[in-house]
This record gives sequence, structure tokens and C-alpha cells, in this order.
Amino acid sequence: MDGLNRAGVAALPEPDGLPTPRRHWALAGLWWGMALSVLDAAIANIALPTIARDLGVSPADATWVVTAYQIAIVMTLLPLAALGERLGYRRVYLGGLVLFVLMSLGCAMATDLETLSIARFAQGVGASAMMAVNGALMRFTWPKERLARGIAYNAVVVACTAAAGPALAGLILSLGPWPWLFLINVPMGLAALALVVAFGPHTPSATRLFDWRSALLNAAMFCALFLLVSDVVHGHVSARLIPLALVGGAAGLWLIRRVQSSPRPLIPLDLIRMPRLRLAYGASICGFAAQMCLLVSLPFLLEERLGLSVAVVGMIFLPLPLGIALISPLAGRWAERDWAGLMSAAGLTLFAAMMALMALAIPSTGAAALIAVAMGLCGVGFGLFQAPNNNVMLRAGPIDRAGSAAGMQAQCRLIGQTAGALIAALSLRYGGAGSEQALVIGAVLALCSAAFARAR
Repeated sequence: MDGLNRAGVAALPEPDGLPTPRRHWALAGLWWGMALSVLDAAIANIALPTIARDLGVSPADATWVVTAYQIAIVMTLLPLAALGERLGYRRVYLGGLVLFVLMSLGCAMATDLETLSIARFAQGVGASAMMAVNGALMRFTWPKERLARGIAYNAVVVACTAAAGPALAGLILSLGPWPWLFLINVPMGLAALALVVAFGPHTPSATRLFDWRSALLNAAMFCALFLLVSDVVHGHVSARLIPLALVGGAAGLWLIRRVQSSPRPLIPLDLIRMPRLRLAYGASICGFAAQMCLLVSLPFLLEERLGLSVAVVGMIFLPLPLGIALISPLAGRWAERDWAGLMSAAGLTLFAAMMALMALAIPSTGAAALIAVAMGLCGVGFGLFQAPNNNVMLRAGPIDRAGSAAGMQAQCRLIGQTAGALIAALSLRYGGAGSEQALVIGAVLALCSAAFARAR
């Protein structure tokens, strides 16, 4: 059957990366595309007030610029990872990058909120395609013995981009109108596209199978549940919650029934059944939830309790991504050691301790410098955890399931970030802008993540 078994699975050889200097150029293109998706999320958040004023809409309505992007990623991440196994990861990545660039142009040309939100949704689909297969492409780009180090470098790229995002958005908005925030994606995206086309790995199809029905059910389930939970958290209780709950629940139950009998399930139950991967997924979800509790709640605390300006708050946040960027290369070197699980647990314990310290230090009016130091140590702790845990999630499964492994890595991060943001929103809603509840809950989640990582 042309090298495929009854399940439609190709017997793929384990890749050993690309030769230099091709590997370096390929990585430049892949990292550039990944940085664009991270940067776009950061700069869109900063631009919301400006967009609301320019389009004549309320701040609440303007949040659809962000929500449409998030929903698109939630709905399509796992289906696009599975599609990468069917069509080849390279094709899905390039298709996502092309769509991202085109829709960036569409966002810049939008003259009303509806058009902008539609373009942002499509742009989110493009970003999702890149996120879904990026980890799998790394497995074909790096030599096996250096993959953990490459995963750590990914963390450095994301951290540095996240650190630069707010400052870059402020600079662009000081020089021109908000459409320029999206126009900058066009030349940068074309540069990334040229590099990946010329030097990226050529990945074969791993299977002939793709379950379109499961993909549609997955999209319906996540979209309905995302809107349902978002409405409840923000206090928008209305009659539409009932159909959202019914659609999300029915689609979820139908999806679970389908994937249980599938040889290549869209929700990768075969990977989830592996104890080491299951623990890594739990650690990732709890760890990113803890991080988002910190990122969402701390700005309100610093402005409400300490009366700090937005500029000062931005400077206090800067040590977090810098700490991740500095420690991640070392964590990548150590990710294959026997004590990598203990290192991850220690890093998360440090993260939890610093969150607890900040919760105690907030009432002190002279706490800004202490909090900045604590943020840097949070970055170090999270960096010690992230590289080894990502290494397990990407490498513990078989090579023919590399796409699903990469999709699950991104999906766990997204689930954790969404859960953390919702927890922080609930804390702010019921505890007030000056409440430390989210920091305390985040510290507990970090300790839960440490327990998963140690057991891994």
C-alpha cells in the first residue's frame, strides 16, 4: 500500500535535521513567522483604545478585535495539526503564513469593526496553522541530539518578541495611524515566506486520513464553549447562553464518541494515554494558567494599589521575558538530563514563591523595585520549566504523530492561558482591581504544575 499500513500511516524515518547553513536560514524563517504571530497579539491589545476611537465603537465592542483572533486559534489548532500530518507540515505552515500576510493587509484596509473582526478571524486561522505545526517542523530541522536546545531557543524568540511588542506598538502609534500595526506584517511575512520556501524542511505526508467531521465538531465545540465562558465571566448573562451550552455540549459528546474509534484521533487520545505525556500536558496547562494570572492581574494591582503609570508598569514587566530569554538556552542544554523533571519542578516552585511574595509586597508603597526583581526571578523559574516540558511533549510520541504532538503542545498552552485569563477576570470582577486573589491562585497553580513536572 505504498508504504502505508491499514490505518493509512506512513512508516517515516526519524529525521536528523537539516545540514548547516541551510538549517540556520530555515530556522530564521520559521522563527520569524512565529514571532509575527506573537507580536501581532501583543500590539493589537495595545491598540484597542485607538481603534475604538477611530472606528467610533465602544471599548467593549472593540475587544472583538482580540476575541476574533483568539476564537479562530481555539477552533482550528488541533484540526490544522492533523491536516499537517495529512498534507505535510511545510504546506500547512506556508499556507498559514500566506493567509496571515494577506489578512494583515485586510486588517489595515478595514474601515469598520465588522470588516476588521472578520479579517482578524482569518488572520487568527493563519497564525493557528503556523502554531499547529511549528513544533513538528522543528523536529525535522534540528538534529536529534540538539532538539531540546532548539526548543529552548524557541522560548527565547517568543520571550524577546513579547518583551518588544508593547514598546514597538507604542512607537508605531506615535508615528502613524493604527493600520500601520498590521501593515508591518506584510514585508516581514514575505521575508519569512521566502526563507521557508527556499530553505525549510520538506516534510512528507504521514497519513492519508483526515477526519473532516471531527474537525467541524471540534470547531463548533470550542467556539461555543469559548463564547459561553467569556459571557459568564464578563457578566453578560442572556438567553443565548442556553443554545451555546447545548451546541458546545452536543458537539463535544459527539466528538468524543468519534475519536474513540478513530485510528488517528483528532483529539490525540493515543498520546494522552501515555503517562509521561499526560503529566507534561497537565504541567503545561497549570503552568501557563499561573503565568496568565500574573500577567492579567498585576497591571491592575500596580496601577490601583501603587498608583504607578503605564510606562512604569511596562518597565516592571520587562524582567519577566528577559529572565525567560536568559535562562532558556541553559535549560535547553539540561533538558535531556535525568534531573530535568526536578529542574522543572524547582523552577515552578520559584515562580510560585515569587507570586506569593508579590501578593504580600503589593500593599507596600515602595514595592516597585522588589516586584521588578521578583518578575525577573519568575522569568528564570518559568524558563527552567518550559524547555524541558516542551521537549517531552514534542519528542515522547512517535514521529508519525509529530503534528498531533505539536498541536497538543500549542493547545495546552492556549487552554492554560485562557483559563488563567478567565480566573484573573473573575478575581478582578468579584475582588476588585486591587485584589491579590489572582496572584494567590496563580501561585497554587504553579505548585500544581511543579507536582506534575516532578512526577513526569
